[in-house]
Amino acid sequence: IYVIEGCPELVARYIILLAIALENPETLNLRLKTHLFMDVYGNSLLRPLSCQYLVYKTKCLMKTFSDREITAQIAPMISIERMKYRERDNIENAFEFWSPKPGYIFNIKEYWSTRLRKDLGIRYDFREGSFDWDLNMVLKERDAKQLCPQEYSYWRETGIAFTFPEYEQCMPNKTYSLALVRNGSTFLHRGYEGDMHTGPFCTFGLKSTDSRFTNSAHGENDYRATDVTERNLMELFHELQNKSPYEHDIEFSRRYGSVKLLMGKILSWNDYEQNYSQDCDKAWLSTEGVKVHFLSSDEIFSMQNTATNSNWQSFFDVIFVGSNYFSFLRKELSTIMNKNALLLLETKLRTVERKENVAEYEKKLKDFAKTINLAPVINYNAINGKNSILKFKKVN
Repeated sequence: IYVIEGCPELVARYIILLAIALENPETLNLRLKTHLFMDVYGNSLLRPLSCQYLVYKTKCLMKTFSDREITAQIAPMISIERMKYRERDNIENAFEFWSPKPGYIFNIKEYWSTRLRKDLGIRYDFREGSFDWDLNMVLKERDAKQLCPQEYSYWRETGIAFTFPEYEQCMPNKTYSLALVRNGSTFLHRGYEGDMHTGPFCTFGLKSTDSRFTNSAHGENDYRATDVTERNLMELFHELQNKSPYEHDIEFSRRYGSVKLLMGKILSWNDYEQNYSQDCDKAWLSTEGVKVHFLSSDEIFSMQNTATNSNWQSFFDVIFVGSNYFSFLRKELSTIMNKNALLLLETKLRTVERKENVAEYEKKLKDFAKTINLAPVINYNAINGKNSILKFKKVN
């Protein structure tokens, strides 16, 4: 797997998420791993336990990826060798910034509130109605029916997506920091620049192979997208760890779809004392036959110029392009695709943009695929078709 990401701090975030997913079972059991991943992946504020793990693991990652021999022992499935030295330095800066040192401040509550006010403008005082409109009139019409009003509105208000009654999020999630620049003994950064309209629910929380989790009655879901995410991640992590099919015990899941949970006060991070002593340097789970190569962001152009870089000629079997990277594609993209290769293009369906903008962007994707002589995998002219991803294949 080859990954091109323009922001080194996000590469650091991908690495920590992979580290959690592949954490040694002697360190984390299945349930702890699932909730830890959900916390780091989707919440602006972390539980003290999650923050504590992040500090432990960051120290290990700094040591792991600064030495090739240690990388080969601990995380042989990860490679950052193709990244430039400045990009690797930026990853190290991210790991450094995540540590709880004085002056390494990331006040995401303030950043979130400021952006929310700026985004809504005069609608800020009526934001509950705005959240309700975006959910029920936009996202649910775009196949996000599993989202429940309480979890969505709470995320829009606070940036905390995945909640359970027994947990209290209070520590800033520094993995959301971007554009870190050293400034003496501290760092400058952009604050929070991520999504504030859709949420992290769509990745694992909208569908499930277990039909019990997608039941609803009278417009009320039995389970939240949060509960579906928990169940799906437990299945993924079980199969990664045990290499065997997963059977979910429904008793482990809480039916909170129609429950009005009492959200506690968000505490200050100073209200918790931490103890950094745990050792997290055990080897990651084996992923035989799979390796993730993080490439330099410059390669998104050079690899498409096969006249000067023939190593990528007919190289990829599958290419996935996020919507924010479509503008970097060139007509030479087809030259790096293998015979019968697939091109997956993300649309803007899972956004709150206007319908005409979503349709216009989808047309742009189709026109590009047609320009480079790719054939659609399915009929995209179907009536009322809703496509979060468009799939095209190379035809010789």
